[in-house]
Amino acid sequence: WGGPSHIDTFDPKPKAGSVYTGPLSGTCKTNVAGVEIGQLLPQLAKRADMYSILRAMTHGVNGHETASYLVQSGWKPGRDTHPSVGAVVSYYLGYRNGYKGVIPPYVVLTRPQGRFSEAGFLGSKYKPFATGGDPARTPFLVEGISAPGISRAQQSSRRKFLGSVDTLAQQLAKDPAIRDHQDATDKAYDLILGDAGKVFDLAQEPKKLRDKYGRNTFGQSCLMARRLIENGVKYVTINSQGWDTHKKHFQTMNRRLPQMDQGMATLLEDLKSRGLLDSTILWWGGEFGRGPKVQLEAPWNGGRSHFGACFSHVLAGGGFSGGQVIGESDDRAMAVKDRPVYPWDMTASLYGQLGIPADATLRHPAGRLLPLLPTNEKGYVSGGTLKELTG
Repeated sequence: WGGPSHIDTFDPKPKAGSVYTGPLSGTCKTNVAGVEIGQLLPQLAKRADMYSILRAMTHGVNGHETASYLVQSGWKPGRDTHPSVGAVVSYYLGYRNGYKGVIPPYVVLTRPQGRFSEAGFLGSKYKPFATGGDPARTPFLVEGISAPGISRAQQSSRRKFLGSVDTLAQQLAKDPAIRDHQDATDKAYDLILGDAGKVFDLAQEPKKLRDKYGRNTFGQSCLMARRLIENGVKYVTINSQGWDTHKKHFQTMNRRLPQMDQGMATLLEDLKSRGLLDSTILWWGGEFGRGPKVQLEAPWNGGRSHFGACFSHVLAGGGFSGGQVIGESDDRAMAVKDRPVYPWDMTASLYGQLGIPADATLRHPAGRLLPLLPTNEKGYVSGGTLKELTG
C-alpha cells in the first residue's frame, strides 16, 4: 500500500552510487547463486529458492488510483470498471464453486486501500470483507462485529432478547429480503459467537510462532492470513501501510523492511511445513515502485517519488517455480532493460495457476458479456503468462 521501493528490496544496485542507494548501499547474497536482494532482507535471502522475483514490472503510471487498478485488475482504465483478482477469485472459486463458509471468500487485512473499486462491475457481493482492527493486539477485534468488554454469554443473551421483541421480523419471516437480512445476521453472530470466529483468535497459536512472525501488524497479519487460507478462505490481501515514503524514506525502511522480512519469510516456511505452499500463491508487490534517485532537495530531504516505469514483484507457491529472476532493469533501476512484465501478464498468470480459463467471461449488470482478461484488436487475450515460472 503506497508503492514499496524496488531498489531497496528486490532489485538493489550497489554500484549506482549514494545518490541512488542512499545509506542502503549493501546487499544480501541469497541461497540462489548470483542473486542478491536488499541488505535489510536477510531472512528472505536465505529462502530465495522458494520464490521468484520479477524485476521488470512496468506500466508507466505514477498515480496511486490508476496504478492500483492496473496492478490489481490487470486492466487499463476505460468504459467499464473491472473487478480485481480477489473479486474474480471470489466469483469463480468462491460463490460460483459452492463456497459455504461463514467468512466471505475474499478477506482484506485490515483495511481496503480505498484507491479503486475491488469488486468493479461484479457488485457488492464480491467486495472483500475488511476486518479492521489490528491483529497484533490481543484479543483481535473484528471491527463492526466484536465489542470490547462484552462476554460471549452476554452477547448471546442480548441476541436472544432482541429476537424475542422483534415481532415485525417474525411476521415477515417469509419475505425474501427479511430472510436475506436474517441470514447475514446469523453469519455475523457466528463470527462473534460460533466456531467460525475462532480463526481470528491468534491466541490459539503457539507463542513462539507468533514471535517468529513478528509482534507487529504486518507479521501478525501474515499469521492471520495463513489461518484464513487454512480454513478455506480463497483470497486474502494484506494491505501493509506506510510505503508512500516521499519523506523520511530511509528511516521508514529501517523499520518496515525488517518487519516485512520476518513476516514474509516465516509465512513461506509456515505454508511449506503445513503442505499448503503448493496450493497457495503468495504474491508480493505494490501499485508501483519508488524513484531510484533519492530526492535530496527540500521539501523531500531524502525521500523517494512514485515510479511506475520499472518496479519489482515477487511470486511463490501455487505451482510457480522458485529461485528465478525474471526480467532486468538498467544499472540504476530506472528503466526496463529486458523482459518487461505488464499487469495483464501477471493477471493472466495468476488465473492460469488458479485454473480459471483465460477465455472466460463475466456478465456486466447491463447484460453484456465482458472478457475476463484484456484482448487486443483481433480479440486475442493480450496477457502473456509467465511461462518461465510455470513450464
